[in-house]
Amino acid sequence: MTSYHDAEWGVPLYDDGELLAKLILDGFQAGLSWRVILNKRARFLEVFDGFDPERVARYDRKKISQLLKDPGIVRNRQKVGAAVSNARAFLEFQEREGAFGPFLWGFVGGAPKQNRRRSFRALPARTRESDAMSHALVERSFRFVGPTICYAFMQAVGMVNDHLVSCFRYPEILRLAAPHAPRSAARKLGPPGRAQR
Repeated sequence: MTSYHDAEWGVPLYDDGELLAKLILDGFQAGLSWRVILNKRARFLEVFDGFDPERVARYDRKKISQLLKDPGIVRNRQKVGAAVSNARAFLEFQEREGAFGPFLWGFVGGAPKQNRRRSFRALPARTRESDAMSHALVERSFRFVGPTICYAFMQAVGMVNDHLVSCFRYPEILRLAAPHAPRSAARKLGPPGRAQR
């Protein structure tokens, strides 16, 4: 956990495939601690073909049955099924709407949101941005993407800097974030209709 915090958590990610993999892993976290997922991450990546969406989208009942017998992952039928259907939803999204990264980053205006949290009690479980992201993903047939999962995802991939201001990583993440925000994500994207605020 220390290594993950010190090297990965909150580092901005923009690659479509990396974002999908993180979103799927956060879906597996639902109801569990991140420590469980982190300890099983290497095995997840191995048996899910690195979360390559083209491969995962083709998983059939036989493959899903094999996955559900693997003690190295979270053997929850709904979550395994959601990983497969989310890979399919991701490919459909790319075909219909284009790049996934700019769409997701649009919920924070295309650049990391720099929070100034001073205590762990100040960390929310969800925000209006994660509510909107969840709504938009559900509309596009993604599963296990509730507002709390979406906020954990946003923290993990650097859409929000939720390191405490007293943490040594806070200024490091601040420096990492600014120069790498992609121009294509700079416009505000969001879900259609009333969910966008």
